[in-house]
Amino acid sequence: MIHFVLLISRQGKVRLTKWYSTYSQKERTKVIRELSGVILSRGPKLCNFVEWRGYKVVYKRYASLYFCMCIDQDDNELEVLEIIHHYVEILDRYFGSVCELDLIFNFHKAYYILDELLIAGELQESSKKTVARLIAAQDSLVEAAKEQASSISNIIAQATKM
Repeated sequence: MIHFVLLISRQGKVRLTKWYSTYSQKERTKVIRELSGVILSRGPKLCNFVEWRGYKVVYKRYASLYFCMCIDQDDNELEVLEIIHHYVEILDRYFGSVCELDLIFNFHKAYYILDELLIAGELQESSKKTVARLIAAQDSLVEAAKEQASSISNIIAQATKM
């Protein structure tokens, strides 16, 4: 089971967090501080697995971001590396060569994509095409809602002018 997902920049700034196990806000802050220190200080030639507090943390660096997932001691690290890579590929496909700024300004989309991939810390959907189709459907719903809200606000504005 994946306990949490962290996306951390090379400067140690948190870009995305998703918690599947219960942690208080104080514990979350401590976890982020500890793990960002451990992961950012590791050399590029070291392995992508870290034993931490009875868990394993699997991470992978893509450009300026570290994608980290905390798993149980007996879970398969290579499978989690594949999940991380799968998530990055879907982000790349959606944003067209995803970068840190895409995640900063469109964090809600990054969360939505992550929610399509993982539920309760387990892989839900492994098909990139299915995830892309679901995201496109969500985008069209959002656009339809925006158009409807715009037309309603126009009607209200015209009614108040009379």
